[in-house]
Amino acid sequence: MNPEQTRALLTIALMAAFADGHQDAREREHVRRIAESLSREAGADFIALYQDVLLRRVKLEDATAALDAPELRQLAYETAVGVCDADGHHSADETAFLERLAALLGLDAGRAHALVDEADALADAPVNGALPPLPADLPAPPAAAVPADAPGAAATPDQAELDRMILNAAILNGALELLPQSLASWAIIPLQTRLVYRVGKAHGYELDRGHITDFLATIGVGLTSQYVEQFGRKLVGGLLGKVLGKTGRAIGSAATGSAFSFATTWALGQVAKRYYGGGRTLDSASLKQMFAGLADQARGLQSRYQPQIAERARTLDLQQLTAQLRA
Repeated sequence: MNPEQTRALLTIALMAAFADGHQDAREREHVRRIAESLSREAGADFIALYQDVLLRRVKLEDATAALDAPELRQLAYETAVGVCDADGHHSADETAFLERLAALLGLDAGRAHALVDEADALADAPVNGALPPLPADLPAPPAAAVPADAPGAAATPDQAELDRMILNAAILNGALELLPQSLASWAIIPLQTRLVYRVGKAHGYELDRGHITDFLATIGVGLTSQYVEQFGRKLVGGLLGKVLGKTGRAIGSAATGSAFSFATTWALGQVAKRYYGGGRTLDSASLKQMFAGLADQARGLQSRYQPQIAERARTLDLQQLTAQLRA
């Protein structure tokens, strides 16, 4: 891709992030930090692009016009659908945005609606469902235990088993980012949400979607902004396996996105274990600091578990996984 196409794709992703018109201040701040980070990594001024989108100084028509290949147009639409549904079933404003985008991209209306339906089904997946079973050959997780006598803990579950569950979820989400289908990326946030639910439940807390969403925002992980960041990091990392890859078992060159999803999921699970294991006494500043430190640690762990991530990607039945999430 040329720089104009890269900018156009990121423009559409940012427009989708702000399409509902009522992102709270935390979500906007998350997206702004992403733009700053991508600017440093790519040597391009994405923070200016963020400001242009936020202040409506760029037009959707101009962004879509820069995408002259059918694969890029399809990718732009699938990314926008994922962004709009990242924080739950899309709103009426987001529906209008997606319909307009599909028309400008010249996509078949029936296929566009089918993609939205697929994303909606994952966005509406119940948070209290089971996670995929732990593989028998899952390697030993890194030591990250919480003391069994943590003050205020409502329950004292098996910490080693929780660590195995968290590592399994991180490997699975890292593997999903190696697949070329956008459906794989759409499954990552529902799996993270379900992971937090399972960790909370293990400590005696019955969590709902609203609480989990607020917990994620508190530690610095917005749902919409996380999807934008997943896509943006792969974009500036020269990925685009989702464009070049074929359907089925083909693995795209999405190592950057895979590392990000592994690290975010592992750190999220570990923060949740400490927070609910400690009776939910940590304040927001402590949670953010803890998440940042654990995310750094997870980036080092990702290379250690890369063989397991690649193997999971090769053997993953995506349709079966998404059916389990919807159940």
